[in-house]
Amino acid sequence: MPESLRLYLDQMLQSRVVQVLRQAGYDVLRASETGQSRADDQEILRLAIDQRRILITLDEHFGDWAVLPLSEHFGVIRVKVSPTTSDNILKILTPFLQRISPIQIQNHLVIISASREKWVSTT
Repeated sequence: MPESLRLYLDQMLQSRVVQVLRQAGYDVLRASETGQSRADDQEILRLAIDQRRILITLDEHFGDWAVLPLSEHFGVIRVKVSPTTSDNILKILTPFLQRISPIQIQNHLVIISASREKWVSTT
């Protein structure tokens, strides 16, 4: 159910993605709405954790444990798509969000693309 998923979108995701997800009933915040439009990945992840939100990003650093180690969090979804248009992102992200639960994604990095879904436990 959209209402149970609290989402935090990295600054690289366009405002149209936020609008569509909100219209679908999701509780969504975007990094630029919280003063994090220029924040680094660790700061963005920290706020997502503090707010008890699932982080959604396009950033490849999520998943590179040498750059950004993940441990306990409410979930990180990395969308892999090219080109990174709102429509392409939503085409992959929306069906995925419709079938997951907050408990299921907690402490997982999930990398999703048009053809693949990879779940990685981070604890």
